[in-house]
Amino acid sequence: MRRRTPCIEVLDEAVARALRRMTPAQRLALAFDAERFARRLVRASVRADHPRWSDARISREVARRFVLGAG
Repeated sequence: MRRRTPCIEVLDEAVARALRRMTPAQRLALAFDAERFARRLVRASVRADHPRWSDARISREVARRFVLGAG
């Protein structure tokens, strides 16, 4: 597995202000929504690349990619 060089990403100030106005519960809900969206995108990509795979095989591949990365 190829290691990625760590980097620090700077948050846009407008986004930072919006996040500061949210409650911790709202920020957590936003993070969970983003994770669900990312999983749906990866699942759709895997399904498009491997149309003959079963749902179980696709689920395993999605999980593998989230744990190990796509590489």
